[in-house]
Amino acid sequence: MITPLTGLGWTSSNVPVASWIPITTTVEGAPANFGKGFAQKYGYYLCFTSSITTSNPAGDVLYDVMILSEKSLLPSGYSYAKEFLDPKTSISKKKRLCVKLIPMGAAETAVCDIILSSKSKVVPNYMRIGEMSGFALWCKKEHIHKPKPLPKPRSFSLDMNQLSLENVDAPSEKPFGSKRQATIKRHETIYDASNACGISAIDGVPFTLHPKFENSVTHGTTALSVFKNFHIKSLADIEEEYDYSFVVERTAAARLPPSIS
Repeated sequence: MITPLTGLGWTSSNVPVASWIPITTTVEGAPANFGKGFAQKYGYYLCFTSSITTSNPAGDVLYDVMILSEKSLLPSGYSYAKEFLDPKTSISKKKRLCVKLIPMGAAETAVCDIILSSKSKVVPNYMRIGEMSGFALWCKKEHIHKPKPLPKPRSFSLDMNQLSLENVDAPSEKPFGSKRQATIKRHETIYDASNACGISAIDGVPFTLHPKFENSVTHGTTALSVFKNFHIKSLADIEEEYDYSFVVERTAAARLPPSIS
């Protein structure tokens, strides 16, 4: 598995730094000590880390490395390499090593290795960054294989689980007024199909005639009703009583519109 770098810096040969690995030799096997011989006792080495450090608590990865001249402005998003140096050691400012860190989740590629060589050396499969103090810097970038996030499992409350249209065996111990559970099947109606009237609000209420429609004279057990003289007319009786020939309407419709002579 590819482990991206999380930092790049400078360290003195006599100042070990936890989790940081110094590059002490070039690919040819020569010492990779920067600065020694310029009135400095120890010199300094390029170092890197792939761990989460106090200076990078979020674990951002090394996305890019560049070398700038002393007169070049620091690009946006970049910072100078960290320095873990002996107080008597100083780094040449003619060229500055700059790095760019980005969050792991936003990185498609990242720097996974840094090496040094002589100026004339060609290192396959590595990208040349530039030259510093007689050394050529190389880096290798790789694609980061991030695991796909798993979908978050859905959580349903007990009441949501009980609201099922297929649940016909809902418990009946709950008191009236609690959250109602749906116990109706999809193809079931609340009305009884065998009864043409269905369920009515007056079902079970006895029928009683209002007193003003009753006759005060009673013969035996039969009450004389004011409706005893009602006559039910047939369809023929109604058509005969309300017969209308529509003669006026037909005459008006048959008239021709006046013509203009």
